[in-house]
Amino acid sequence: MRQIIYAMQFKGQAAPVEGTSGVLKAATSATSCSITTTVVDEGVRSSIQPAEGGKAAFESTVTFTGDTSFQESGSITFGESKHRLHFSTVGQGYIGGSADSNLKHGSVMWKIESGDGQFEGATGLITSNFFVSDTGEVTDNHFGVIFLK
Repeated sequence: MRQIIYAMQFKGQAAPVEGTSGVLKAATSATSCSITTTVVDEGVRSSIQPAEGGKAAFESTVTFTGDTSFQESGSITFGESKHRLHFSTVGQGYIGGSADSNLKHGSVMWKIESGDGQFEGATGLITSNFFVSDTGEVTDNHFGVIFLK
């Protein structure tokens, strides 16, 4: 069994689905990147730098189940559409206020349900720590551990 670990920052938009209450569609993308975390005497430093390579695209449907809880399902496509993961929420996601009054902050864990291309037969989990602005702008930080047969 092979393991792939990925970390990427996705950016894009979330908007209500017309004619449906409590449902959002999210569409974001991420470029290849290097994420560095360094522990120094002053504490922690981090950076996200562009790296050579392609893009990933994320699409999901978010259904609110309470004031701060939601269910989500969707897909992440890596490269030119043939390498895709399909996921759904484990338990419930959380979204609430943040230190910035213009942002909501949330987190969710997804289970990989299936995959295409490189990810055929894939299993694993992905965590998302995200912000949504009052105008629907999304910044979504993923960390995934994917098992391939």
